[in-house]
Amino acid sequence: MFNEVYDVIVVGAGHAGSEAAAAAANMGSKTLLVTMNLQNIAQMSCNPAMGGIAKGQIVREIDALGGYSGIVSDTSAIQFKMLNKSKGPAMWSPRVQSDRMRFAEDWRLLLEQTKNLDFYQEMVAGLIVENGKVTGVKTSLGLQIKAKTVVLTNGTFLNGLIHIGDKNFGGGRAGEKAATGITEQLVDLGFESGRMKTGTPPRVDGRSLDYSKMIEQPGDVTPEKFSYLDTIKPLEKQRSCYMTYTSETVHDLLREGFDRSPMFNGRIKSLGPRYCPSIEDKINRFADKDRHQLFVEPEGWNTVEVYVNGFSTSLPEDVQFKAMRSVVGFENVKFFRPGYAIEYDYFPPTQLKHTLETKLVEGLFFAGQINGTTGYEEAASQGLMAGINAALKVQEREEFILQRNEAYIGVLIDDLITKGTEEPYRMFTSRAEYRTLLRQDNADFRLTPKGYDLGLASENRLRRMEKKQAQSEQFVKFFKDTSVKPEEANPVLEAKGSASVKQQGKMFKLFARPKIEMEDVRKFKAVEDYITEHNLDREVLEQTEIQVKYSGYIDKEKNNADKLTRLENIKIPANFDYSKLKSMSLEAREKLNKIQPVTISQASRVSGVSPSDISVLLVFMGR
Repeated sequence: MFNEVYDVIVVGAGHAGSEAAAAAANMGSKTLLVTMNLQNIAQMSCNPAMGGIAKGQIVREIDALGGYSGIVSDTSAIQFKMLNKSKGPAMWSPRVQSDRMRFAEDWRLLLEQTKNLDFYQEMVAGLIVENGKVTGVKTSLGLQIKAKTVVLTNGTFLNGLIHIGDKNFGGGRAGEKAATGITEQLVDLGFESGRMKTGTPPRVDGRSLDYSKMIEQPGDVTPEKFSYLDTIKPLEKQRSCYMTYTSETVHDLLREGFDRSPMFNGRIKSLGPRYCPSIEDKINRFADKDRHQLFVEPEGWNTVEVYVNGFSTSLPEDVQFKAMRSVVGFENVKFFRPGYAIEYDYFPPTQLKHTLETKLVEGLFFAGQINGTTGYEEAASQGLMAGINAALKVQEREEFILQRNEAYIGVLIDDLITKGTEEPYRMFTSRAEYRTLLRQDNADFRLTPKGYDLGLASENRLRRMEKKQAQSEQFVKFFKDTSVKPEEANPVLEAKGSASVKQQGKMFKLFARPKIEMEDVRKFKAVEDYITEHNLDREVLEQTEIQVKYSGYIDKEKNNADKLTRLENIKIPANFDYSKLKSMSLEAREKLNKIQPVTISQASRVSGVSPSDISVLLVFMGR
């Protein structure tokens, strides 16, 4: 294998690396996955869960394109919840609690069954770069392995430094050494680097907890799943999580260790994730709150290990332990390991193209936390896109870029490349201006045809999506075409507190009313007969209801997206010199020269670029 020239070498086997390797190999590229420890493929380094608000949409998009994260999330799930069901469907977000060990095992077994994929365990200490182009990697043993493209997915391992109180030591995560050499080489090649921080809570022994004092958090009564494949079934049994709270007593005990906290004594200088702060950060920033929620999450079906979500900390271990014993239900807690913070190198993502290929070195791609993101889902989606584009580059095919109106993945990558990030980036529904179009329920409609064209999504996937789409469109048409008489409609309307009707009218209009749901219109004989005759499943019923009730919002957003697409189609010449546009602000010229946006639409999203600056650019380009 060492004499082979690989099409794609993927460095690192976390969530980004695993998706990158799977995508490249499944697209027919000869791929090598290199990692420091093959036992830790797709390790859940932090919480044992996938999905959540906006993240669940990303996992469904990965699945629709033909990636593996949705499949593994389903096969290793111990609980399923659809979050935000009380809000509109644009906000619905699937989330699973995972069996940590099964998740990693299922990922490894899937990768081992993937054609064109080789594995090698060793640390990559550097890259081979010739004439501005990557041609392979160098390992810590001195091996040189040649490749046409390389995808770096180093996670938190680049010069990783673990902090627990006043102690610190090198490491990529608990029990694993840091990776060295790559940052220094990339800086020598002209890349700009920075440092970021993340943290993790203590892991505790579930046998030492008193769950009777906590609030049970069961899964959904009718659980769904991530993958659109019909070969995977929803959960039939589930494990509960639990909720408890900190208190003023807990906060006071934690404050006693603040002078020994690396966050407050200056030893950690890098920024941590704003939306997932440590417990000491929460106490400090929200001093008016006398308690904070803690979610007690089992790590699997059979293990007693428990993850204490909400108690991320880098305080000294004795302070952590003393404070946690004052939490309700944790009076006799036993630690498996304390929480810790970790600092690591990242590379500001404005140095990348939208394909995730670096601008400085041809054939070199970055994906995951190396780009300044946080979260398994954000990493996995970048890995998928980097793997796809590395394979396309080798195959001399057109690059694959998702627009902001096509996928949350498109929003994520565009935000990173266009705006950059100085703190760990996390996806939220609020970041997507077209979130009514980018729902978790329609990711297959949006992306499976694209995945099929790439050679990732199977024909079975495509045909299943086409059938679902046709059935839901026909059912919507049925509601538009079918009338209902007042004597049949009014009992249903009045039962839901909706105004009665005096004359016969189309079902579509009644169904579109705010309080009327699918279960209500199923009381009309014609509707139930249609469902039975056409054997419609839950997905089709849900899709039909959304299309009926939100058609106005969806149409409005599509019109707005079409306007965006027109600007996306106005290309800016490569290496355009903005300094000659004297009518443009100095800040805009500096930022645009650095980012080098590909389209007018992307240029409009660069921080510091105003609408008047875009007008100058349009005038110069004869628009």
